[in-house]
Amino acid sequence: MTQLRALCVYCAASNKVDPCHLQAAYELGQLAARRGVRIVFGAGSVGLMGALAEGTLAEKGEITGIIPEHIEKWELGHRGITEYLVVDSMHERKRLMFERSDAFCVLPGGLGTLDETLEMITWRQLKMHDKPIVLVNNAGYWDPLLRLIDHIIAEGFLQQVPERLFQVVESVPEIFDAIAAAPPPARPDMVERL
Repeated sequence: MTQLRALCVYCAASNKVDPCHLQAAYELGQLAARRGVRIVFGAGSVGLMGALAEGTLAEKGEITGIIPEHIEKWELGHRGITEYLVVDSMHERKRLMFERSDAFCVLPGGLGTLDETLEMITWRQLKMHDKPIVLVNNAGYWDPLLRLIDHIIAEGFLQQVPERLFQVVESVPEIFDAIAAAPPPARPDMVERL
Protein backbone atom coordinates (compact mmCIF):
# COMPACT_ATOMS: atom_id res chain seq x y z
CA MET A 1 0.00 0.00 0.00
CA THR A 2 1.19 3.48 -0.72
CA GLN A 3 1.54 5.72 2.30
CA LEU A 4 -1.76 6.20 4.12
CA ARG A 5 -2.24 9.94 4.43
CA ALA A 6 -6.04 10.16 4.65
CA LEU A 7 -8.60 7.59 5.81
CA CYS A 8 -12.28 7.92 4.95
CA VAL A 9 -14.47 6.64 7.80
CA TYR A 10 -18.13 5.76 7.34
CA CYS A 11 -20.11 5.54 10.58
CA ALA A 12 -23.36 6.48 12.32
CA ALA A 13 -24.53 9.84 13.63
CA SER A 14 -26.61 8.24 16.40
CA ASN A 15 -25.99 8.24 20.15
CA LYS A 16 -28.61 5.53 20.77
CA VAL A 17 -26.13 2.71 20.22
CA ASP A 18 -24.04 0.30 22.26
CA PRO A 19 -21.30 2.37 23.97
CA CYS A 20 -18.68 -0.07 22.65
CA HIS A 21 -19.26 1.36 19.16
CA LEU A 22 -18.77 4.93 20.38
CA GLN A 23 -15.56 3.83 22.10
CA ALA A 24 -14.31 2.17 18.89
CA ALA A 25 -14.90 5.39 16.94
CA TYR A 26 -13.06 7.47 19.56
CA GLU A 27 -10.17 4.99 19.57
CA LEU A 28 -9.92 5.11 15.76
CA GLY A 29 -9.66 8.90 15.87
CA GLN A 30 -6.89 8.69 18.44
CA LEU A 31 -4.90 6.04 16.58
CA ALA A 32 -5.19 7.85 13.25
CA ALA A 33 -4.00 11.10 14.81
CA ARG A 34 -1.03 9.39 16.46
CA ARG A 35 -0.05 7.95 13.07
CA GLY A 36 -0.40 11.29 11.30
CA VAL A 37 -3.35 10.04 9.23
CA ARG A 38 -6.03 12.61 8.40
CA ILE A 39 -9.61 11.45 8.94
CA VAL A 40 -12.22 12.22 6.28
CA PHE A 41 -15.81 11.75 7.49
CA GLY A 42 -19.38 13.00 7.23
CA ALA A 43 -18.84 15.98 9.59
CA GLY A 44 -21.42 14.99 12.23
CA SER A 45 -20.91 16.01 15.85
CA VAL A 46 -23.04 13.26 17.44
CA GLY A 47 -22.91 9.49 17.62
CA LEU A 48 -19.94 7.63 16.22
CA MET A 49 -19.12 10.60 13.99
CA GLY A 50 -18.83 12.86 17.02
CA ALA A 51 -16.77 10.30 18.94
CA LEU A 52 -14.45 9.87 15.95
CA ALA A 53 -13.94 13.63 15.73
CA GLU A 54 -13.35 14.01 19.47
CA GLY A 55 -10.81 11.17 19.49
CA THR A 56 -8.95 12.73 16.59
CA LEU A 57 -8.94 16.21 18.11
CA ALA A 58 -7.88 14.89 21.53
CA GLU A 59 -4.63 13.76 19.92
CA LYS A 60 -4.25 16.97 17.87
CA GLY A 61 -4.99 15.12 14.63
CA GLU A 62 -6.36 16.52 11.40
CA ILE A 63 -9.94 15.78 10.39
CA THR A 64 -11.99 16.86 7.39
CA GLY A 65 -15.77 16.78 7.55
CA ILE A 66 -17.96 16.94 4.46
CA ILE A 67 -21.68 17.52 4.88
CA PRO A 68 -24.51 18.29 2.43
CA GLU A 69 -26.22 21.63 3.00
CA HIS A 70 -29.72 20.14 3.26
CA ILE A 71 -28.81 17.90 6.20
CA GLU A 72 -26.32 20.14 7.95
CA LYS A 73 -28.82 21.41 10.52
CA TRP A 74 -30.34 18.13 11.67
CA GLU A 75 -27.08 16.18 11.52
CA LEU A 76 -25.45 18.78 13.77
CA GLY A 77 -22.23 19.46 11.92
CA HIS A 78 -19.03 19.50 13.98
CA ARG A 79 -17.64 23.01 13.49
CA GLY A 80 -14.58 22.45 15.69
CA ILE A 81 -12.76 20.18 13.24
CA THR A 82 -9.74 21.00 11.09
CA GLU A 83 -11.67 21.42 7.85
CA TYR A 84 -15.46 21.72 7.52
CA LEU A 85 -16.94 21.59 4.02
CA VAL A 86 -20.60 22.15 3.13
CA VAL A 87 -21.56 20.75 -0.28
CA ASP A 88 -24.67 20.82 -2.46
CA SER A 89 -25.63 17.16 -2.40
CA MET A 90 -24.99 13.66 -1.07
CA HIS A 91 -23.39 12.80 -4.41
CA GLU A 92 -20.90 15.66 -4.01
CA ARG A 93 -20.18 14.54 -0.43
CA LYS A 94 -19.45 10.97 -1.56
CA ARG A 95 -17.27 12.13 -4.45
CA LEU A 96 -15.16 14.44 -2.27
CA MET A 97 -14.81 11.82 0.47
CA PHE A 98 -13.58 9.40 -2.19
CA GLU A 99 -11.16 11.85 -3.79
CA ARG A 100 -9.64 12.99 -0.49
CA SER A 101 -8.98 9.48 0.87
CA ASP A 102 -6.40 6.75 0.31
CA ALA A 103 -8.51 4.02 1.95
CA PHE A 104 -11.92 3.41 3.53
CA CYS A 105 -12.90 2.19 6.97
CA VAL A 106 -16.42 1.17 7.91
CA LEU A 107 -17.54 1.33 11.53
CA PRO A 108 -21.05 0.31 12.65
CA GLY A 109 -23.78 2.47 11.22
CA GLY A 110 -27.25 2.63 9.72
CA LEU A 111 -28.61 2.90 6.21
CA GLY A 112 -26.40 5.84 5.25
CA THR A 113 -23.28 3.97 6.30
CA LEU A 114 -24.48 0.89 4.46
CA ASP A 115 -25.20 2.94 1.33
CA GLU A 116 -21.73 4.51 1.30
CA THR A 117 -20.05 1.19 2.01
CA LEU A 118 -21.83 -0.79 -0.68
CA GLU A 119 -21.19 1.95 -3.21
CA MET A 120 -17.44 1.87 -2.57
CA ILE A 121 -17.39 -1.95 -2.69
CA THR A 122 -19.39 -1.89 -5.95
CA TRP A 123 -17.05 0.71 -7.47
CA ARG A 124 -14.13 -1.54 -6.56
CA GLN A 125 -15.88 -4.56 -8.07
CA LEU A 126 -16.39 -2.57 -11.28
CA LYS A 127 -12.68 -1.61 -11.26
CA MET A 128 -13.46 2.06 -10.80
CA HIS A 129 -10.94 2.16 -7.95
CA ASP A 130 -8.68 -0.18 -6.04
CA LYS A 131 -8.34 1.63 -2.72
CA PRO A 132 -8.47 -0.62 0.36
CA ILE A 133 -11.81 -1.03 2.16
CA VAL A 134 -11.90 -2.34 5.74
CA LEU A 135 -15.08 -3.30 7.60
CA VAL A 136 -14.64 -3.16 11.37
CA ASN A 137 -16.86 -5.94 12.70
CA ASN A 138 -16.93 -4.46 16.19
CA ALA A 139 -18.86 -6.76 18.57
CA GLY A 140 -20.06 -8.75 15.53
CA TYR A 141 -22.07 -5.80 14.19
CA TRP A 142 -21.52 -6.64 10.52
CA ASP A 143 -22.18 -10.40 10.88
CA PRO A 144 -25.65 -10.13 9.23
CA LEU A 145 -24.18 -8.26 6.25
CA LEU A 146 -21.42 -10.84 5.87
CA ARG A 147 -24.03 -13.63 5.93
CA LEU A 148 -26.01 -11.78 3.26
CA ILE A 149 -22.91 -11.56 1.07
CA ASP A 150 -22.35 -15.31 1.52
CA HIS A 151 -25.98 -15.83 0.44
CA ILE A 152 -25.48 -13.61 -2.62
CA ILE A 153 -22.45 -15.71 -3.59
CA ALA A 154 -24.30 -19.00 -2.98
CA GLU A 155 -27.15 -17.82 -5.21
CA GLY A 156 -24.74 -16.97 -8.02
CA PHE A 157 -25.10 -13.19 -7.96
CA LEU A 158 -21.48 -12.49 -7.03
CA GLN A 159 -18.63 -14.42 -8.61
CA GLN A 160 -15.78 -12.36 -7.17
CA VAL A 161 -14.15 -13.45 -3.92
CA PRO A 162 -15.20 -10.91 -1.25
CA GLU A 163 -11.64 -10.76 0.13
CA ARG A 164 -10.61 -9.12 -3.14
CA LEU A 165 -13.17 -6.38 -2.57
CA PHE A 166 -12.82 -5.64 1.16
CA GLN A 167 -11.17 -6.85 4.35
CA VAL A 168 -12.90 -7.60 7.65
CA VAL A 169 -11.24 -6.94 11.01
CA GLU A 170 -12.62 -7.44 14.50
CA SER A 171 -11.09 -4.42 16.23
CA VAL A 172 -9.87 -0.91 15.56
CA PRO A 173 -6.12 -1.58 16.03
CA GLU A 174 -6.26 -4.11 13.16
CA ILE A 175 -7.40 -1.49 10.63
CA PHE A 176 -3.98 -0.04 9.91
CA ASP A 177 -2.32 -3.45 9.50
CA ALA A 178 -5.04 -4.50 7.04
CA ILE A 179 -4.52 -1.34 4.99
CA ALA A 180 -0.72 -1.69 5.13
CA ALA A 181 -1.02 -5.27 3.83
CA ALA A 182 -3.12 -4.21 0.84
CA PRO A 183 -1.33 -4.08 -2.52
CA PRO A 184 -0.53 -0.61 -3.80
CA PRO A 185 -3.12 0.84 -6.17
CA ALA A 186 -2.51 -0.47 -9.68
CA ARG A 187 -4.19 2.46 -11.35
CA PRO A 188 -3.77 5.78 -9.53
CA ASP A 189 -5.74 7.52 -12.31
CA MET A 190 -8.91 5.52 -11.64
CA VAL A 191 -10.60 8.46 -9.93
CA GLU A 192 -10.95 10.15 -13.34
CA ARG A 193 -13.52 7.50 -14.35
CA LEU A 194 -15.90 8.27 -11.47
